[in-house]
Amino acid sequence: MERVLSGMQSSGRVHLGNLVGALQNWVRLQDAYECYYFIADWHALTSGYENPSVLRESVNDLLINFLAAGLDPDKCTIFIQSKVLEHAELHLLLSMITPLGWLERVPTYKEKQHELKERDLSTYGFLGYPLLQTADIIMYRAKHVPVGVDQVPHLEISREIARRFNHFYGEIFPEPEALLTQFPKVPGVDGRKMSKSYDNAIYLSDSPKEVEHKIRTMATDPARIRRHDTGDPELSPVFQLHKVFSNKEEQDEVAEGCRTAGIGCIDCKKVLIKNVFKVLEPIWRKREQLINNPDQLKEIVDKGTDKARKAAQETMVLVRKAMGLV
Repeated sequence: MERVLSGMQSSGRVHLGNLVGALQNWVRLQDAYECYYFIADWHALTSGYENPSVLRESVNDLLINFLAAGLDPDKCTIFIQSKVLEHAELHLLLSMITPLGWLERVPTYKEKQHELKERDLSTYGFLGYPLLQTADIIMYRAKHVPVGVDQVPHLEISREIARRFNHFYGEIFPEPEALLTQFPKVPGVDGRKMSKSYDNAIYLSDSPKEVEHKIRTMATDPARIRRHDTGDPELSPVFQLHKVFSNKEEQDEVAEGCRTAGIGCIDCKKVLIKNVFKVLEPIWRKREQLINNPDQLKEIVDKGTDKARKAAQETMVLVRKAMGLV
């Protein structure tokens, strides 16, 4: 089976955008590929280095949500990045050959600096984020990396670095290819992209009461001030969530009800709450089971990390030999 590699930063709680944009796809891929999925705790430090308590909590929460969303440790390898020290070694060796300009031109470098302008991101760790990401990917000589179309340019630097390494030292690494996936855009409760940074997310760890409250208090089309006012569903963040979680018939019904004032905004939100609950209820049940069984969590992540470490060690034998470091 061809190998797939992907990871998720342990920089906060997992929300619906993470579930729909990544985890649900990972669950599908584990039946068709040899999948390595990791908790990227080193990556979380590139922008959140000043708050290690969040990191510790997030690693455990991320592991629980990986499993609650449907990742099966018998079908995929789940591990923690910082427990495989070979990632740091390969990152260091790649830094010897990577031109500085390549890192400075990565699209997210300036975007994230602007988005997180309240933080001091003038560090090598932040600049070198794509290099560590490259080490993560090519360490396992993965054939594919699941990404959306907008993320393909971010993968290109990993391909360039692998190509440059192979040019100097011989064909050690395959150039990772994008496994294109349609990721639906999941809006937050304020209409912007769902994000921990914007504090507009519905989290997998939220209680049913919290989820219902967040949806009930969402803004809709501002033109609908009174019950009999007509509106435009496309202007409503609630309807954008319907596009992700409701079926086509329900979408059509709430859209028509909005345009004609046939239903009120509360009725529209009740349908959405019902459908979000359908997705979250099995995850809540699994989360409760896992939270109460820490020994099971430790066994799963230890087994996955041991397997990942073995694969990484095999790669580093080839790298050291190629670079004259035997």
